[in-house]
Amino acid sequence: MKDYEEELRTRVNFIRKILKNSKAEGIIYGNSGGKDSALVGALCKNACVNTLGVVMPCGPKRNYEEDTRDALSVAECFGIDTITVDLTCVKNGLMDSLKESINITATAAANISPRLRMTTLYAVAASQNSIVAGTGNRSEAYMGYFTKWGDGAYDLNPIADLTVTEIYEFLRYLNAPEQIITKAPSAGLFDGQTDEDEMGITYDRIDDYLLNGNATAEDKALIEKYHKRSQHKRSNPAVY
Repeated sequence: MKDYEEELRTRVNFIRKILKNSKAEGIIYGNSGGKDSALVGALCKNACVNTLGVVMPCGPKRNYEEDTRDALSVAECFGIDTITVDLTCVKNGLMDSLKESINITATAAANISPRLRMTTLYAVAASQNSIVAGTGNRSEAYMGYFTKWGDGAYDLNPIADLTVTEIYEFLRYLNAPEQIITKAPSAGLFDGQTDEDEMGITYDRIDDYLLNGNATAEDKALIEKYHKRSQHKRSNPAVY
Protein backbone atom coordinates (compact mmCIF):
# COMPACT_ATOMS: atom_id res chain seq x y z
CA MET A 1 0.00 0.00 0.00
CA LYS A 2 1.22 3.50 -0.84
CA ASP A 3 1.93 6.20 1.74
CA TYR A 4 -1.21 8.21 1.06
CA GLU A 5 -0.21 11.08 3.31
CA GLU A 6 2.78 11.59 1.03
CA GLU A 7 0.65 10.93 -2.05
CA LEU A 8 -1.73 13.68 -0.98
CA ARG A 9 1.10 16.15 -0.43
CA THR A 10 2.85 15.52 -3.75
CA ARG A 11 -0.35 15.50 -5.81
CA VAL A 12 -1.56 18.74 -4.23
CA ASN A 13 1.81 20.32 -5.07
CA PHE A 14 1.50 19.02 -8.64
CA ILE A 15 -1.93 20.63 -9.03
CA ARG A 16 -0.76 23.93 -7.56
CA LYS A 17 2.21 24.01 -9.93
CA ILE A 18 -0.06 23.49 -12.95
CA LEU A 19 -2.38 26.23 -11.71
CA LYS A 20 0.50 28.65 -11.22
CA ASN A 21 2.04 27.96 -14.61
CA SER A 22 -1.29 28.28 -16.41
CA LYS A 23 -2.16 31.50 -14.54
CA ALA A 24 -5.61 30.04 -13.95
CA GLU A 25 -7.82 31.06 -11.04
CA GLY A 26 -9.59 27.76 -10.43
CA ILE A 27 -10.27 24.16 -11.37
CA ILE A 28 -13.34 22.63 -13.00
CA TYR A 29 -14.09 18.91 -13.06
CA GLY A 30 -17.01 16.62 -13.81
CA ASN A 31 -18.54 15.31 -10.58
CA SER A 32 -20.15 12.05 -11.72
CA GLY A 33 -20.74 10.57 -8.28
CA GLY A 34 -18.12 7.89 -8.96
CA LYS A 35 -14.85 6.93 -7.33
CA ASP A 36 -12.48 8.68 -9.72
CA SER A 37 -14.23 12.03 -9.74
CA ALA A 38 -14.51 11.84 -5.94
CA LEU A 39 -10.74 11.51 -5.58
CA VAL A 40 -10.01 14.20 -8.18
CA GLY A 41 -12.44 16.56 -6.46
CA ALA A 42 -10.84 15.97 -3.06
CA LEU A 43 -7.31 16.48 -4.39
CA CYS A 44 -8.23 19.62 -6.32
CA LYS A 45 -10.08 21.11 -3.37
CA ASN A 46 -7.01 20.51 -1.18
CA ALA A 47 -4.93 22.33 -3.76
CA CYS A 48 -7.29 25.13 -4.71
CA VAL A 49 -10.19 26.68 -2.80
CA ASN A 50 -11.75 27.69 -6.11
CA THR A 51 -12.65 24.16 -7.22
CA LEU A 52 -16.00 23.60 -8.91
CA GLY A 53 -17.65 20.26 -9.57
CA VAL A 54 -20.13 20.06 -12.43
CA VAL A 55 -22.89 17.44 -12.29
CA MET A 56 -24.03 16.67 -15.84
CA PRO A 57 -26.96 14.25 -16.12
CA CYS A 58 -27.42 13.10 -19.70
CA GLY A 59 -30.19 10.60 -20.31
CA PRO A 60 -30.17 7.58 -17.99
CA LYS A 61 -32.48 7.59 -14.99
CA ARG A 62 -29.56 6.76 -12.67
CA ASN A 63 -27.87 10.06 -13.67
CA TYR A 64 -30.72 11.93 -12.03
CA GLU A 65 -31.01 9.66 -8.99
CA GLU A 66 -28.11 7.59 -7.64
CA ASP A 67 -25.35 9.42 -9.51
CA THR A 68 -26.57 12.89 -8.54
CA ARG A 69 -27.11 11.88 -4.89
CA ASP A 70 -23.60 10.45 -4.69
CA ALA A 71 -22.10 13.46 -6.44
CA LEU A 72 -23.70 15.82 -3.94
CA SER A 73 -22.60 13.58 -1.06
CA VAL A 74 -18.99 13.83 -2.23
CA ALA A 75 -19.29 17.60 -2.65
CA GLU A 76 -20.62 17.95 0.88
CA CYS A 77 -17.94 15.65 2.31
CA PHE A 78 -15.07 17.64 0.83
CA GLY A 79 -16.66 21.11 0.78
CA ILE A 80 -16.72 21.42 -3.01
CA ASP A 81 -18.93 23.97 -4.74
CA THR A 82 -21.24 22.32 -7.28
CA ILE A 83 -23.45 23.27 -10.19
CA THR A 84 -25.73 21.06 -12.30
CA VAL A 85 -25.99 21.31 -16.08
CA ASP A 86 -28.66 19.03 -17.55
CA LEU A 87 -27.51 17.79 -20.96
CA THR A 88 -30.34 15.40 -21.80
CA CYS A 89 -32.22 17.82 -24.06
CA VAL A 90 -28.97 18.77 -25.81
CA LYS A 91 -28.16 15.14 -26.55
CA ASN A 92 -31.70 14.40 -27.69
CA GLY A 93 -31.62 17.38 -30.04
CA LEU A 94 -28.29 16.29 -31.51
CA MET A 95 -29.53 12.73 -31.92
CA ASP A 96 -32.64 13.95 -33.74
CA SER A 97 -30.50 16.01 -36.12
CA LEU A 98 -28.11 13.13 -36.79
CA LYS A 99 -30.92 10.67 -37.44
CA GLU A 100 -32.07 12.84 -40.34
CA SER A 101 -28.91 11.88 -42.21
CA ILE A 102 -27.42 8.70 -40.74
CA ASN A 103 -28.18 5.64 -38.62
CA ILE A 104 -26.37 6.15 -35.30
CA THR A 105 -25.01 2.99 -33.65
CA ALA A 106 -25.50 2.38 -29.94
CA THR A 107 -21.79 2.86 -29.27
CA ALA A 108 -21.68 6.13 -31.19
CA ALA A 109 -24.73 7.38 -29.32
CA ALA A 110 -23.27 6.42 -25.93
CA ASN A 111 -20.05 8.32 -26.67
CA ILE A 112 -21.96 11.53 -27.36
CA SER A 113 -22.58 12.04 -23.63
CA PRO A 114 -18.89 12.19 -22.56
CA ARG A 115 -18.15 14.55 -25.44
CA LEU A 116 -21.00 16.86 -24.48
CA ARG A 117 -19.69 16.82 -20.92
CA MET A 118 -16.22 17.76 -22.15
CA THR A 119 -17.69 20.67 -24.11
CA THR A 120 -19.59 21.80 -21.04
CA LEU A 121 -16.56 21.65 -18.75
CA TYR A 122 -14.45 23.70 -21.13
CA ALA A 123 -17.23 26.27 -21.58
CA VAL A 124 -17.44 26.70 -17.81
CA ALA A 125 -13.66 26.74 -17.42
CA ALA A 126 -13.15 29.33 -20.15
CA SER A 127 -15.81 31.53 -18.58
CA GLN A 128 -14.09 31.46 -15.18
CA ASN A 129 -10.40 31.47 -16.13
CA SER A 130 -10.10 27.90 -14.87
CA ILE A 131 -8.55 24.66 -16.06
CA VAL A 132 -10.22 21.28 -16.49
CA ALA A 133 -9.16 18.33 -14.34
CA GLY A 134 -9.47 14.85 -15.81
CA THR A 135 -10.76 11.88 -13.85
CA GLY A 136 -9.39 8.82 -15.67
CA ASN A 137 -7.32 6.18 -13.86
CA ARG A 138 -4.47 3.89 -14.97
CA SER A 139 -6.65 0.77 -15.24
CA GLU A 140 -9.15 2.44 -17.58
CA ALA A 141 -6.36 4.03 -19.61
CA TYR A 142 -4.59 0.71 -20.18
CA MET A 143 -7.81 -0.92 -21.31
CA GLY A 144 -8.82 2.08 -23.42
CA TYR A 145 -12.04 2.27 -21.44
CA PHE A 146 -12.71 5.96 -21.97
CA THR A 147 -14.08 8.19 -24.72
CA LYS A 148 -11.60 9.85 -27.03
CA TRP A 149 -12.13 13.63 -26.90
CA GLY A 150 -14.67 13.04 -24.11
CA ASP A 151 -13.53 12.06 -20.61
CA GLY A 152 -10.11 11.57 -22.22
CA ALA A 153 -9.75 15.35 -22.74
CA TYR A 154 -8.47 17.60 -19.94
CA ASP A 155 -5.75 20.05 -18.90
CA LEU A 156 -4.37 18.01 -16.01
CA ASN A 157 -5.05 14.65 -14.41
CA PRO A 158 -3.85 14.08 -10.84
CA ILE A 159 -4.80 10.37 -10.69
CA ALA A 160 -3.78 9.01 -14.12
CA ASP A 161 -1.07 6.78 -12.62
CA LEU A 162 -3.34 5.14 -10.03
CA THR A 163 -5.09 1.82 -10.57
CA VAL A 164 -8.67 1.31 -9.43
CA THR A 165 -7.33 -0.65 -6.44
CA GLU A 166 -5.22 2.34 -5.42
CA ILE A 167 -8.11 4.76 -6.02
CA TYR A 168 -10.16 2.88 -3.43
CA GLU A 169 -7.26 2.84 -0.96
CA PHE A 170 -6.80 6.59 -1.37
CA LEU A 171 -10.52 7.27 -0.91
CA ARG A 172 -10.53 5.25 2.31
CA TYR A 173 -7.57 7.29 3.55
CA LEU A 174 -9.54 10.47 2.81
CA ASN A 175 -12.69 9.12 4.52
CA ALA A 176 -14.81 9.45 1.39
CA PRO A 177 -18.50 8.49 1.62
CA GLU A 178 -18.80 4.70 1.87
CA GLN A 179 -21.25 4.35 -1.00
CA ILE A 180 -18.68 5.78 -3.38
CA ILE A 181 -16.30 2.98 -2.46
CA THR A 182 -18.82 0.13 -2.50
CA LYS A 183 -20.88 0.96 -5.63
CA ALA A 184 -20.13 -0.91 -8.85
CA PRO A 185 -17.93 1.22 -11.16
CA SER A 186 -19.98 2.56 -14.06
CA ALA A 187 -19.63 5.22 -16.73
CA GLY A 188 -23.36 5.83 -16.26
CA LEU A 189 -24.01 6.07 -19.99
CA PHE A 190 -27.09 3.87 -19.82
CA ASP A 191 -29.12 2.25 -17.04
CA GLY A 192 -27.70 -1.06 -15.83
CA GLN A 193 -24.24 -0.38 -17.24
CA THR A 194 -21.14 -1.43 -15.29
CA ASP A 195 -17.52 -1.15 -16.41
CA GLU A 196 -16.67 -4.75 -15.57
CA ASP A 197 -19.66 -6.23 -17.41
CA GLU A 198 -18.76 -4.26 -20.53
CA MET A 199 -15.09 -5.23 -20.46
CA GLY A 200 -15.72 -8.83 -19.44
CA ILE A 201 -13.14 -8.71 -16.65
CA THR A 202 -12.94 -7.29 -13.12
CA TYR A 203 -10.73 -4.40 -12.09
CA ASP A 204 -9.16 -6.66 -9.45
CA ARG A 205 -7.84 -8.92 -12.21
CA ILE A 206 -6.75 -6.01 -14.38
CA ASP A 207 -4.92 -4.41 -11.47
CA ASP A 208 -3.26 -7.64 -10.38
CA TYR A 209 -1.83 -7.82 -13.90
CA LEU A 210 -0.75 -4.16 -13.98
CA LEU A 211 0.68 -4.05 -10.45
CA ASN A 212 2.06 -7.56 -10.03
CA GLY A 213 2.21 -9.13 -13.48
CA ASN A 214 -0.22 -11.83 -12.39
CA ALA A 215 -2.85 -13.05 -14.85
CA THR A 216 -4.17 -16.22 -16.39
CA ALA A 217 -3.36 -16.70 -20.05
CA GLU A 218 -6.98 -15.88 -20.88
CA ASP A 219 -6.99 -12.67 -18.82
CA LYS A 220 -3.66 -11.52 -20.22
CA ALA A 221 -4.88 -12.08 -23.77
CA LEU A 222 -8.07 -10.10 -23.12
CA ILE A 223 -6.28 -7.20 -21.40
CA GLU A 224 -3.64 -6.94 -24.10
CA LYS A 225 -6.29 -7.11 -26.83
CA TYR A 226 -8.08 -4.12 -25.30
CA HIS A 227 -4.78 -2.31 -24.85
CA LYS A 228 -3.60 -2.85 -28.41
CA ARG A 229 -6.82 -1.87 -30.14
CA SER A 230 -7.16 1.32 -28.05
CA GLN A 231 -3.60 2.57 -28.62
CA HIS A 232 -4.91 5.41 -30.81
CA LYS A 233 -6.69 6.84 -27.76
CA ARG A 234 -3.41 7.24 -25.89
CA SER A 235 -1.46 8.71 -28.81
CA ASN A 236 -1.35 12.13 -30.39
CA PRO A 237 -3.19 12.35 -33.73
CA ALA A 238 -1.20 11.47 -36.84
CA VAL A 239 -0.10 14.60 -38.68
CA TYR A 240 1.63 15.06 -42.02
